Amino acid sequence: MRQYAGSIIFLVVVALVGYGAFEWTVNRVYVPEGKSLQLRYKGPLVFIWLAKKAENGKFANESEGEMGVLEQLRGPGRHFYCPVWWERNIVDDVVVHTGEIAFLNSMLGEEGLDRKIGQFLVPGDVGNTNQKGPLRRILGPGRYRINPYAYQATIVNVVSTEAGKGQLKYSGWVEIPAGYVGVQTYLTDDPDSKPPRSAGIQDDVLPSGLYAINPKERQIDIVSIGFNAKDISTEKQKSDRGEAVVDESGEALPVNGTGISFPSSDGFKIHMDFSVVWGVLPDQAPDMIRRFGNLAAVEQKIIMPQCESICRNNGSRMGAVDLLVGDTRQKFQESVDTAFQKVLKEKNLTLLYGLVRHIYIPKEVREPIQKGYVADELTLTREQETTTAKTEAKLRGAEQKVLLEAAKITEETKKLVANVKATGQQTAEQMQADTERKVAAVDRQAAEIDAQRVVTLGEADSMAKKLQQQSKAELFGLAVKAFGEPAAYTQWEFAEGLPENIDLKMIYAGNGTLWTDLKGVVPTLPVRSGK
Repeated sequence: MRQYAGSIIFLVVVALVGYGAFEWTVNRVYVPEGKSLQLRYKGPLVFIWLAKKAENGKFANESEGEMGVLEQLRGPGRHFYCPVWWERNIVDDVVVHTGEIAFLNSMLGEEGLDRKIGQFLVPGDVGNTNQKGPLRRILGPGRYRINPYAYQATIVNVVSTEAGKGQLKYSGWVEIPAGYVGVQTYLTDDPDSKPPRSAGIQDDVLPSGLYAINPKERQIDIVSIGFNAKDISTEKQKSDRGEAVVDESGEALPVNGTGISFPSSDGFKIHMDFSVVWGVLPDQAPDMIRRFGNLAAVEQKIIMPQCESICRNNGSRMGAVDLLVGDTRQKFQESVDTAFQKVLKEKNLTLLYGLVRHIYIPKEVREPIQKGYVADELTLTREQETTTAKTEAKLRGAEQKVLLEAAKITEETKKLVANVKATGQQTAEQMQADTERKVAAVDRQAAEIDAQRVVTLGEADSMAKKLQQQSKAELFGLAVKAFGEPAAYTQWEFAEGLPENIDLKMIYAGNGTLWTDLKGVVPTLPVRSGK
């Protein structure tokens, strides 16, 4: 048995090495970042006819060993699947960049399911659908691992569809700038929204901002909100040098067929310049799209025709003179504005104002009226000149009064200044005198205090000496009293005054012998050295 053990171990090692080499060379598949591995089970190597196949339109059930594509994708990294039983496909992840969206089309599920009329979008999310067709749900910016066997992703940024002349509808990544709104047109019903929506133009609008719009679900009309101005102007005749041609009164001559022209009630040809400021508010935008399509169509179909129609109808009822004179011309302006307001209100549009800028009246009508106005103006000018002259005279008189009052004020000011100076000088001198008087009083008080001090000090010194002498006298009296008699005290004082080492000798001298006996006394007296 031992002789076979080495062979068995060798065969096992060879088998393991061979299996490992097979795994790392044949079965190994590497999936890089940004990609995924899609697997399809081919079935067993033998008796393949006995293997169960996945249902049509569905993924294979891996746990039951069904043949077909697996739903679960494998992520980046190393995977080991034998190519004999597995079909291995590396697929790209779905990457949606900023400013893009991805809408999906489901390729698995049942066909022919009953759907309500107007609903062709598939509800649900990725991996949670059971019907074929485009999904209502879209994908915003990001990276997604989606099995291409079940869903086809289409990446778009902005999709524009021309619905008519000059009318564009947008979907995809839609940006609505400030000053605009988005009018929504649903291409299919949406019963899951709140409230449920039906296909067609919606009454609510999208404010300015960024929106991800499914091109299969809805389209957006970007509508400018606010007011727009439209001018209708009459062209002027020009000379060969390009200068405007005017008549004797300086009025420019209009070109026939330009601006708004109509006959007056008295048969004169009238030309007129007109401006209209109109607009669409946010709540009016859906109805404007529904009725006309876009702003250009509104201007072409409503604004321009109504400008000419209203001005002609109201102007033809008035004479040429009425269109020139102020009061009647103002009435014409008001009637035009009122009629315009009524028409645009019926169309669910807003009029700010319709302004009659200029009316070109024929010369034969304008000249007499202008001359009358000129004469009136000349009369007013003369009256004004007279009034101006009177006012000028009053002004000059007022100027002289002003000069006189200014001189008076100057003199009064000088007088007031002098009075103020004199009063100030007097006050200063009085203050100086008061100060000197107060200083003298203070000096006097100081001298009196100093004299009092001298007297007080003298009295104190005299009193001290007196008390000292009294003390001495009292001391002498006590000493005399202590010795009994003055002679004894005198002797004591004499004795106290003698030196301690004095040598006394008693010498008796009689009458006439003192000088002779002094010779023997001298040696006994202490003699100080002259050194």
